[in-house]
Amino acid sequence: MYAYIKGELTEIHTDHIVLEAGGIGYQIFIPGQTLQSLPPLGEEMKVYTYLYIREDAMILYGFLTRDDLELFCKLISVSGIGPKGGLSILSALDADDLRFAILSGDAKAIAKAPGIGAKTAQRVILELKDKMSLEDAFEKKAEHVKGAASAEPSVKQDAVMALTALGYSSTESLKAVSAVQITEDMDVEEVLKAALKHLSLL
Repeated sequence: MYAYIKGELTEIHTDHIVLEAGGIGYQIFIPGQTLQSLPPLGEEMKVYTYLYIREDAMILYGFLTRDDLELFCKLISVSGIGPKGGLSILSALDADDLRFAILSGDAKAIAKAPGIGAKTAQRVILELKDKMSLEDAFEKKAEHVKGAASAEPSVKQDAVMALTALGYSSTESLKAVSAVQITEDMDVEEVLKAALKHLSLL
């Protein structure tokens, strides 16, 4: 019903904001991480929204990017996860970290979200893993860090691609590279060696 709402930010609360557009104040529930990226009160902003309708209420959930909204929709498609659970996960992990957690099978990271247990985290991985690709995850990550000084994303990506070329699965490669503490001065070869060492210990 609402693709997005563009209006003046009039209120900020711990779990929701109020956006005024066309003389109407919309109460929009947002992930906790979004609070850090909000403009000052009185500024105009655009929020991508999802309208949740149940018998006794109509609730708006909002996100600063279309990517976050799409990920939220994927989360609530998982059996046993409603909008509150989806919002909780996106409050604990940003979109990039969540994608990598799902692709690498990192249930512990997902289970850190309030109200999300280990079994639910495993279900998220099981039901969403096939709907995501490693290449897409890296592309999205690169878009989000564009302009940043850090070279880590490309080094990480090259190391994962090298491991998959050696015959390891995407999941194994991502897990191994994610286990490496990558510093700015490390090149692909160093990351690859550390990741292979990690794989040999598994």
